[in-house]
Amino acid sequence: MKAVIILNEGPYGSERSYNGMRLANSLRKHDPQGSVTVFLMGDAVSCAHAGQKPPEGFYNIGKMIHRLIDGGGRVLLCGTCMDARGLSEGELVEMAQRSTLDELTVATLAADKVLTF
Repeated sequence: MKAVIILNEGPYGSERSYNGMRLANSLRKHDPQGSVTVFLMGDAVSCAHAGQKPPEGFYNIGKMIHRLIDGGGRVLLCGTCMDARGLSEGELVEMAQRSTLDELTVATLAADKVLTF
């Protein structure tokens, strides 16, 4: 199955992006032949900021993104949203990629499932 998961909220505060990443990693685990693309929009682009240091015992969404990429998933970030928040490509978790709405459109059209958080 080809899945696209769109995250819209920041990494901490609400658990929406956390739960979206949990699902993305679970999909990769249970369907290794499938593909999972996570697209970060709005405040969710901060999820891919490298060097996150949440308090002891708290989840680290940057590590969750890294795990997804290591497992063969893709993490794309809205370039317009990055620019609006002053986030540069050099500040991203390794292998997370700046992207465009056009690339999200192509992935959406090719997907079997599209989920938003």
